[in-house]
Amino acid sequence: MSSAMETAAWTPTPAELLTARLDRLPMTRTIWTMAALVSLGGFFDALALELTATLAPGLFHAKIITPTTPGLFGTTGLAGFIAALFAGMFVGTILFSYVADLFGRRSIFAISLLWYGTASFVMAFQSTAFGLNLWRFIATVGLGVELVTVDAYLSELVPKMARGKAFAFLLAISAIAGPFAYFLAWQLVPIAPFGIDGWRWVVGVSSLAAIVVWIVRLGLPESPRWLAHRGRIEEAERVTARIEERVAAEYGRPLPRPERPLRHNPRKGSLAEIFNREYRSRTVMLMLFNFFQTVGFYGFFAWVPTLLIAKGIHVTQSLEYGLIIKVAGFAWPFINMLFADRIERKWQVCGSCFAIAVFGILFGIQTTPFALIVLGTLLSMSTGWLAYSLHNYQAELYPTRIRARAVGFVYSWSRLSGILVGFMVGFFLRQFGVPGVFVFVAACMLVVIVTVAAIGPRTKGLELEAIAY
Repeated sequence: MSSAMETAAWTPTPAELLTARLDRLPMTRTIWTMAALVSLGGFFDALALELTATLAPGLFHAKIITPTTPGLFGTTGLAGFIAALFAGMFVGTILFSYVADLFGRRSIFAISLLWYGTASFVMAFQSTAFGLNLWRFIATVGLGVELVTVDAYLSELVPKMARGKAFAFLLAISAIAGPFAYFLAWQLVPIAPFGIDGWRWVVGVSSLAAIVVWIVRLGLPESPRWLAHRGRIEEAERVTARIEERVAAEYGRPLPRPERPLRHNPRKGSLAEIFNREYRSRTVMLMLFNFFQTVGFYGFFAWVPTLLIAKGIHVTQSLEYGLIIKVAGFAWPFINMLFADRIERKWQVCGSCFAIAVFGILFGIQTTPFALIVLGTLLSMSTGWLAYSLHNYQAELYPTRIRARAVGFVYSWSRLSGILVGFMVGFFLRQFGVPGVFVFVAACMLVVIVTVAAIGPRTKGLELEAIAY
């Protein structure tokens, strides 16, 4: 029988019909509310990074860690604190991301947040570099699982024509972490309320925020796509029907008719599948992409106050300038939403990396406060663009059956790289100053651009099932 006759004779399964129903929904308040609740998980990934930068001056003052290290891989300096962050995230993504494929997006989303908030609270009571780094590591194991789950969850809940916009919105929610962390640090790090170091208050407030979000998550449904793939069709139908009912009431007119669905692959997935003939090239591309993009993203933001201090700006001013940069850069995600689904995702990745390279080199040679703030803001926008595009892109490239595990594996390479980035930035800062740091960053961005441009597949406007069968 010819393939045309097979297609004509094929009758879609309930799971296939369900995904077509989800993809035809308009973006009403209900969909945006779900996107916002899921995106709150991404807020804490950004917050963990921002805390690395904003806590640094307070940790230096308390003599718990030092700006530089006696050796390349010393653990008593800022580089060791950054390495603990990424080591925890690496373990979370590489060893535990599979749990979101096994037990569901919603439950793992909640558990990982609670884990992060509790361990962060314990970290606030540490007084040695070892204790600080140990609890930083434990806290971010939960965070590593969290962000992988967020990417899978969001890509499955949002209709195909709005995935880019939804991930840009995720960036907007995450971007709040910057002003939040810098404002708290600016107000608290230079002082000691009730005789308790300001940096401890900042960590305590952030850990309580995670607990609040853990409570708020009760309003989220499980991913219908995940339920359907696990064979829980009745549950998937109930969740989808409730979403459709709410969307229809808000839309005010009949919902669009579902398009004819694509065939699903019913087999159970395994991590080994990411290296088969169909997915091997995109897996290699994403491994290289994630390993090198970390240098541009985390190599700048984890070091903002320290880089400013290296230019002769004192602690309070460095935190104040950092706050200004974060607030000014906050507008970018909303600008990004205007074109997120209009430009092919792979070219957005390349464009953001090019901008980081150019603005970073210019930032490295500036000395005046105005120029530093302007270029710092442009860098903030560029790294935000990269954050949105990378999380959106990699979540689209694998099927539902292995999405969390696959994203966890490729994203773990960014965490592995992150362990090394702090030491490398510290080395270039010590040997070549701030300009040397950004020449190193630009070289890594070039690797990303070449890799993604040459190998990356297109995804704009396609069903998840069409991108990865």
